[in-house]
Amino acid sequence: MTRPLAVLFACLFLVALAGCGDDENQAAAEATATATATPEDTGGEQGTGCEPAEKAAPKQMKLKKPKQELDPSKTYVATVATNCGDFKIELDAKRAPKTGGSFKHLVDEGLYDGLGFHRIVPGFVIQGGDPAGNGSGGPGYSVVEAPPENLAYTKGVVAMAKTQMEDPGTSGSQFFVVTGEDAQLPPEYALLGKVTEGQDVVDLIGVAPVGADEQPVDPIVIQKVTIDEG
Repeated sequence: MTRPLAVLFACLFLVALAGCGDDENQAAAEATATATATPEDTGGEQGTGCEPAEKAAPKQMKLKKPKQELDPSKTYVATVATNCGDFKIELDAKRAPKTGGSFKHLVDEGLYDGLGFHRIVPGFVIQGGDPAGNGSGGPGYSVVEAPPENLAYTKGVVAMAKTQMEDPGTSGSQFFVVTGEDAQLPPEYALLGKVTEGQDVVDLIGVAPVGADEQPVDPIVIQKVTIDEG
């Protein structure tokens, strides 16, 4: 898949109803999305490997902003169970205790259970965790934690999505997993952790057929997220 980096950086994590800053950029983004919605670009052959699932229903949850942070002396491993299989994320308690604490709060509240992956860009990222299901939603609050200055968004890195207008390190509930070797993003997206098991599941999700809106043709659902502490 080829896609202008300028368009990617400007439009990657904007909410569905937001533009890229002007009509010209928005038109370019829409043209690019339409142009890439082809079987050869989307992987298009996923067909097998995922269990059929009903499309995730929107959730109406407005949670209070948590104060908890992860204990850097502990390990936290999140298991994300999907209809395509499970994968595990080791949360970065040392470099992102605040972001990880918010994520754990959302897991404990069950926010992620039953949500879907609403955005798939082959060779780039998969994105999910939106209660609205279309890229416009969140938990009702946001936290800010500046990511490490030397952070590279390489394959398996998990970070939090934000809009272009939000400060670097802002996060709500939406997260993305890098599926390309290097997403070449600036260090503006809050670090969450890295996939330590089930990269094959992430890769399977990453080649799901998608439409012009980058949403999967067949629903990919987060059945449940749990976190083990050690």
